[in-house]
Amino acid sequence: MQADDARYLKRKVKGGSLDVHPTEKALVVQYEVEATILGEMGDPVLGDRKECQKIIRLKSLNANTDTASLARKVVEECRLIHPSRVLEVEHLLKYLQSRKKSSEKPEKQPVKPRDLSLFEGMELDEEANINSIEDYKELLYEDVPEKIRGAKLILHLARNPDNLEELLQNETALAALARVLREDWKQSVDLATTIIYVFFCFSSFSQFHGLITHYKIGALCMNIIEHELKRYDLWQDELQKKKKACEDDSDNQTLHKEYEKALKKYQGLLLKQEQLLRVALYLLLNLSEDTRTELKMRNKNIVQLLVKTLERDSQELLVLVVSFLKKLSIFLENKNDMAEVDTVERLSRLVPCEHEDLLNVTLRLLLNLSFDTGLRSRMVQVGLLPKLTQLLGDESHRQIAMCILYHISVDDRFKSMFAYTDCILQVMKMLFDCGEEQIDAELISFCINLAANKRNAQIICEGNGLKMLMKRALKLKDTLMMKMIRNISQHDGPTKHLFIDYVGDLAAQIGRDEEEEFVIECLGTLANLTIPDLDWELVLKEYNLVPYLTEHLKPGSAEDDLVLEVVIMIGTVSMDDSCAAMLAKSGIIQALIDLLNAQQEDDEFVCQIVYVFYQMVFHQATRDVIVKETQAPAYLIDLMHDKNAEIRKVCDNTLDIIAEYDEEWGKKIQSEKFRWHNSQWLEMVENRQMDEGEPFMYGDDGEPFIHDGDILERPDLFYSADGAVSPDFYTDFQNGDAVGRSDPLFIIYLIYLMLYFFFLLIVQGIMTIVYYWNECTIIKCSSISRISIRTILKRGFGGRCPLVGE
Repeated sequence: MQADDARYLKRKVKGGSLDVHPTEKALVVQYEVEATILGEMGDPVLGDRKECQKIIRLKSLNANTDTASLARKVVEECRLIHPSRVLEVEHLLKYLQSRKKSSEKPEKQPVKPRDLSLFEGMELDEEANINSIEDYKELLYEDVPEKIRGAKLILHLARNPDNLEELLQNETALAALARVLREDWKQSVDLATTIIYVFFCFSSFSQFHGLITHYKIGALCMNIIEHELKRYDLWQDELQKKKKACEDDSDNQTLHKEYEKALKKYQGLLLKQEQLLRVALYLLLNLSEDTRTELKMRNKNIVQLLVKTLERDSQELLVLVVSFLKKLSIFLENKNDMAEVDTVERLSRLVPCEHEDLLNVTLRLLLNLSFDTGLRSRMVQVGLLPKLTQLLGDESHRQIAMCILYHISVDDRFKSMFAYTDCILQVMKMLFDCGEEQIDAELISFCINLAANKRNAQIICEGNGLKMLMKRALKLKDTLMMKMIRNISQHDGPTKHLFIDYVGDLAAQIGRDEEEEFVIECLGTLANLTIPDLDWELVLKEYNLVPYLTEHLKPGSAEDDLVLEVVIMIGTVSMDDSCAAMLAKSGIIQALIDLLNAQQEDDEFVCQIVYVFYQMVFHQATRDVIVKETQAPAYLIDLMHDKNAEIRKVCDNTLDIIAEYDEEWGKKIQSEKFRWHNSQWLEMVENRQMDEGEPFMYGDDGEPFIHDGDILERPDLFYSADGAVSPDFYTDFQNGDAVGRSDPLFIIYLIYLMLYFFFLLIVQGIMTIVYYWNECTIIKCSSISRISIRTILKRGFGGRCPLVGE
């Protein structure tokens, strides 16, 4: 149809359904538009029909709104709603008025870069027509200005998604665009930006990614970005040189004018370059939806290019770059690349910033990076800790900032640094503001980590901090808050003494009716209270805890975590003499031995049970029970050489006390220590006896000195467990015993020592003579006089020669 044939345009609007918006306070009106072009005689020539919708937002709607009046007003102002539907509108308004907000917090959508709009200089005075695509293609074969005009016209067509399918069919036009970009991108930034923009429009839809890959636009974009970043460095160097020259000669107006002119030129070039970088990076971001394509980008150092771009000041460009980095950071290889190029340092300057989207996406990138221990350390080093603490006061960024701070607080070396910020005061206020509502998991987890540091715990307990925490935890049976309190209770000093007022409250929670996880935390808190002034006997009797502790020591009676806390609790109360006696009478020692047999593979259980024995052997009443009525010392001897260093240490200390008070067990312990200390030597002697059958290994009666392949008949003959010569050796030698005079082993040992020292004497003399012989040869002495030999011998024997006179 020619344009002259069209005389009239008829437009008809037909109303449709009316409904409420699913999430907002708004009405959604569905309607249909029918457009018909009439000819000169009024006959329909061309027609089209389209379904549309209109959203009527009702910001003023609240609980006190008069819905009838508001419904009439909506109908009057919106012609799409017929006046007869006022009652229907009023009914929908009442529904919106009564609809409750979702109790769950809406999930924050990840920040995406804003859609690109036409850059400055891309506007056209003429309107592009899809039917003229061949004419636009011909312009791409002309000079650069005409190429730019042709590319802009095609761009205006590509910005309409309805034209992409038709453009896709015109392969010659797309091939021409790709060719011009490949050959002429260095000649004009505007030309390169416009053509890349055209392919960017295709990259917004996954089905067109194959087209872009076919023309290798992605690889070309990376080359362009790398080149532009190098140009940026050169521009900056030149500008700095002119600025320095201007500063050195401040009176030279010519230099000032040249610098101002160069600065303006630099700013104009920078603006165009950032537009090129933005559209090229956006195209690459769209292509990176395919992980294989993303891997190719990584191999071409996309991470380094993006981090280098973080030096820019354009907020729109930075939003795009940080978004790209955030997408890449979910893969380990990309994260490692970011660690190598100081990404955290460059991101630190963006926290905080006034641009909300940029700040949000930067925090999300830092959150991804904070899973790495080394990068968390860098965050602290560059000063992000106080900056993130400040963001806790901003509700829109609080959750992400707290997650990053939580990851930092996982490392013990950084926990103390929170005490030098107002972080603890802020999180305590947030805890108390929750009232009886459930506390966010991020907040309470963060507080649990903070409480593990002594200085942080002191700040938490300042004022009525501990009182408020205990009150809430006990009232609501809050397990996580009790875990935080338990961490506070582990620190020695004034903080631990604050818990004396709450011992009764904590002991009252230990019972069968309480939730097991909550009881575990209460038991753990009580077990941490190693306070000398605390009367544990009174606590055990008043709250009848002994039967509970005894019952839960049985293997399989409860979860292992609860049983372990019971053992730790027994170790704490056993510090008191009367409590230890009370527990011993209840049969708790035998229960611990049974538990030790059942949990012998668990080092934590073994260590804590041995520690209970260590505490109990301090007291006379329990010491007698352990030593004389149980086999606990035998178990301790078996554990004396356990692979766990802590278990060995506690066993040694416990056995030392037992050996001091019981002579019989003392000999057994000494024998075992000797055997273990000299095990290698004894094994060697045993092997020689069995292999060679040497006669001197036997006494006159033919009985060997080694019995059962275990220990010598005289275990104290040579060395004790501490490595010193046994005192009995000297006594036997002085008394003229067989061991001292005629023992074959003793005689062989003395002969060996004499030969050894004689050998050393000979070697020393030979080495001395050789040394001075070489000395005389160097100074070319023809002979050695008697005085020279005497001097040599004197020096060799430390200045005194017994063989040669003075």
